Amino acid sequence: MSDAVKHKILLDESEMPTQWYNVAPDLPEPPPPPLHPGTHEPIGPDDLAPLFPMGIIEQEVSADRYIDIPGEVLDIYRLWRPSPLFRATRLEQALGTPARIYYKYEGVSPAGSHKPNTSVPQAYYNHAEGVKRLTTETGAGQWGSALAFATAQYGMECEVWQVAASYRQKPYRKTMMEIWGATVHPSPSNVTDFGKQLLADNPDHPGSLGIAISEAVEAAVKDPDTRYALGSVLNHVLLHQTIIGEEALLQLAKVGETPDVLVGCTGGGSNFGGLSFPFLREKLAGKMNPTIRCVEPAACPTLTKGEYRYDFGDTAGMTPLVKMHTLGHSFVPEPIHAGGLRYHGMAPLVSHIYELGLVEAIAIPQRECFEAAIQFARAEGIVPAPEPTHALAAAAREALACRESGEEKVILTALCGHGHLDLAAYESFLHGEMVDADLSEDAIAAAMELVPAL
Repeated sequence: MSDAVKHKILLDESEMPTQWYNVAPDLPEPPPPPLHPGTHEPIGPDDLAPLFPMGIIEQEVSADRYIDIPGEVLDIYRLWRPSPLFRATRLEQALGTPARIYYKYEGVSPAGSHKPNTSVPQAYYNHAEGVKRLTTETGAGQWGSALAFATAQYGMECEVWQVAASYRQKPYRKTMMEIWGATVHPSPSNVTDFGKQLLADNPDHPGSLGIAISEAVEAAVKDPDTRYALGSVLNHVLLHQTIIGEEALLQLAKVGETPDVLVGCTGGGSNFGGLSFPFLREKLAGKMNPTIRCVEPAACPTLTKGEYRYDFGDTAGMTPLVKMHTLGHSFVPEPIHAGGLRYHGMAPLVSHIYELGLVEAIAIPQRECFEAAIQFARAEGIVPAPEPTHALAAAAREALACRESGEEKVILTALCGHGHLDLAAYESFLHGEMVDADLSEDAIAAAMELVPAL
């Protein structure tokens, strides 16, 4: 490998983007509106006010292509942004591929993932409107950690419901959240009415993100000084994450590259949307033509096996109805290690662009993902979080195809977090104890029976 090859492409703080990008105005068709859970009519700002501050609601429904990032948010972003873009030269050598692989590394944030890109502005807008406490859900704990960090910056309280399977698998995520001052409950919990109902039926319930959302929403609506914060799925969350892709565009331009293939792990959609939406804008404008591919777990394949229809974002049916690819709001995925991807639905914006044929989707089982993660760690030195191992596995597939064809494609992905608190998962894999969870078609069918017919 030539010494002239740049292994990491950096931006100065002065080059950090100062606007988030809203993909909706550039799409050939507008995304379907969210509906009121009771009337099934399109919701207005007043319907969202019990959950979100007006600053967030305005962004959720905005038709503006660009939204300025507040100066106070930029000041906190500078703790870790701009994040580095790496050329994975050693992985390329290990794969024997002529492809050039780049990854945007978001594990440099205080919480170790991309999630503070949205937790900080969400805490900022809530604090600006006098909110004292935020509730939320978390799967693997990346989002809960990020919101705990963000609320600590503003002296706010934070209460987190963590999916029980992940709560047990990843005890040090709870510790991290508590260091930043958060209160953490396993979900389902005995703290909410909905949680109590579920535990009465099954004291060892593994939980799901949909259930944890229901508990956090229930707690928020009962207290006028409390609002709810969501770590993925909704438009404003994906908006905040677009700083990833905006930076990556600037960094690739520094080395004269444009991607031929972009792959991103997809659970709720925030990491994928954050990386891909700015590149989709350039594709729609005719400036580049990358294949953009969503990669999801085979145990929770919302895009590849779910139905595109209106469904609740939570299990209890308390949230607005959104049109998305869904496995059914009562679907409980197997407790795979990529807890951040165990959500029954996909972000409405990601679902919409998939329906429009602007992106592709594949599902990969977790053992193949961890095989790719081990190869990546031994070549590049970074232990990935379980979630982005799906994108790494897809990138490896593409790179090996290039080895066969001789094509020198440019492959771009986002390594959305490190796996330092996920070593139990790696231990399971290294000891041959990890299994590929079987997806129950009967479970999907049963969950879909409860989805409203609209």
